[in-house]
Amino acid sequence: MDELEQIRLRKMRDLMAKNDTSGNELDSPKTLTDATFDDFVHKNPVAVIDCWAEWCSPCRMIGPVIEQVAKEFSGKVSFAKLNVDQNPATAARFRIMSIPTLLIMKDGVLVDTITGAVPRDYLVSRLKPYL
Repeated sequence: MDELEQIRLRKMRDLMAKNDTSGNELDSPKTLTDATFDDFVHKNPVAVIDCWAEWCSPCRMIGPVIEQVAKEFSGKVSFAKLNVDQNPATAARFRIMSIPTLLIMKDGVLVDTITGAVPRDYLVSRLKPYL
């Protein structure tokens, strides 16, 4: 196999991994869209979706908390991010009126909602009943 073909294959694998919403890499939040939302929540028994927007300061504040908890709960809970400005259909479907809003899904069904930039311990306490 020539060098160019090896590079092409590596780039293809990297691109596929980046766009994977199957939950195989559970230790970092996936990026969801209106089109990939249902597939993600149905493939992952417990999922937390961070509904956010680029301009939202509290959304940026809770981002590192989500990253940390995603690593801690790797293999137990799948995390994802949904930009509500770019994905208005899902935001409307779940009546997202304030951001950040965290949707906690169990077996594809909404079981809990957290609104606002909450501390790590609060988020963990709200997740534990669904494990």
